[in-house]
Amino acid sequence: MKRFYLFCNAGMSTSLLASKMQKTADAHELPIEIKAFSDTHMSDVVNEFNPEVILLGPQVKHLYDKVNERYGQDHIVAVIDSTDYGNMDGERVLKKAMKLYKESRGK
Repeated sequence: MKRFYLFCNAGMSTSLLASKMQKTADAHELPIEIKAFSDTHMSDVVNEFNPEVILLGPQVKHLYDKVNERYGQDHIVAVIDSTDYGNMDGERVLKKAMKLYKESRGK
């Protein structure tokens, strides 16, 4: 099972997006676990669960360089598009994350 984990300030609004993404993944029978967490727990979560994809909410996009430097060698790190986030478009965010994952596997 692949893990696509979302991180934001408190994990609240991102939890709703993660839920919508999970529903889409489940509907298409994709073996992906999608969860949301506060960025303050990122180190513990990444070390314990080793997600393939780390998605940052737009409100913490300023952390991208730091997160990518720390985890980018072993994980895909991306910022969620602010329009997709604002629209809570779980399907679109999932498609973009899957595309990044597939592209990284082709390297």
